[in-house]
Amino acid sequence: MPEAELVLRTRSQFEGGVVEMVVWKVPAPVPPSSHPFKYRLVFVRDGQRLVGYDNERGKGDHKHVDGREWNYLFIDIETLVCDFLRDVGEKT
Repeated sequence: MPEAELVLRTRSQFEGGVVEMVVWKVPAPVPPSSHPFKYRLVFVRDGQRLVGYDNERGKGDHKHVDGREWNYLFIDIETLVCDFLRDVGEKT
């Protein structure tokens, strides 16, 4: 079986916190997602996750903002990163 392919990995300091983005292309979608990507994007400051996007098995695509969780409509990686950075910008 083919392995996951790393597509994006960044980690940087931002506004007193850390922004980390990791995206893999996987051989099969992570249920219930229908696209071939597994991802986690997070903005943490003072030990608190302020913004997070991920698609864990069983939950699918979703985001966390200020301790609340919403479904997220995944379109493509570029849109994912833009949406995430927009939410991060709103927290700074």
